[in-house]
Amino acid sequence: MPYQLKINGKTTTVDVPADMPLLWVLRDVLDLKGTKFGCGVAQCGACMVHVAGTATRSCILPVSAVGASPITTIEGLAPDASHPLQRAWQELDVSQCGYCQPGQLMSAAALLVRTPKPTDADIDAAMDGNICRCTTYLRIRQAIHHAAGNSAPPATPMPKGSKGAL
Repeated sequence: MPYQLKINGKTTTVDVPADMPLLWVLRDVLDLKGTKFGCGVAQCGACMVHVAGTATRSCILPVSAVGASPITTIEGLAPDASHPLQRAWQELDVSQCGYCQPGQLMSAAALLVRTPKPTDADIDAAMDGNICRCTTYLRIRQAIHHAAGNSAPPATPMPKGSKGAL
C-alpha cells in the first residue's frame, strides 16, 4: 500500500505493507542507514527518530501509524553536523563504537527541545532506555550539558543501583 511520508523535510511515497516498521522503511526502502537496528523490541533506543518532534522507537512503529506526522532521522538533525549536540559529541569525543549514538543523539535532541537547560536528573530520565554497550553515559551527559550551554559539571557517578543506562 502506498504511504506518503515527510522525512527530513522532504515528502516521499513508499509502497510497503501497512505493518512494516518505520525502521525498515527508512533503512531498506529509503536507504537512510543512520537509524540503527538494535533489539527490535523497543528496549535499546538505537532506532530512535522524531515523529512530530517526539523521540520515537522506529523498530516497533508500523508505517501505517505515522500518518501525516513529520519524521526526522539522524540524517535530518543537521546534515552538515552543525547541530549543537553533534558538535558537542565531537568536541567531547563521546563515541566509542558509535553504533548507539544516532539514537542517543535523537533522544538528546528531543530533550533539549522540551528542556533547554536540563539538569542531570532531566538527562538521566530522558536518556533512560538508550543503551550504550561501550558505557559512554557520563560523556553523553556532559555533551548534552555542553550543547545546552550549561557549564558541564565534572563527570558524576551513576546513581546507586543504576543498571548502567542513563
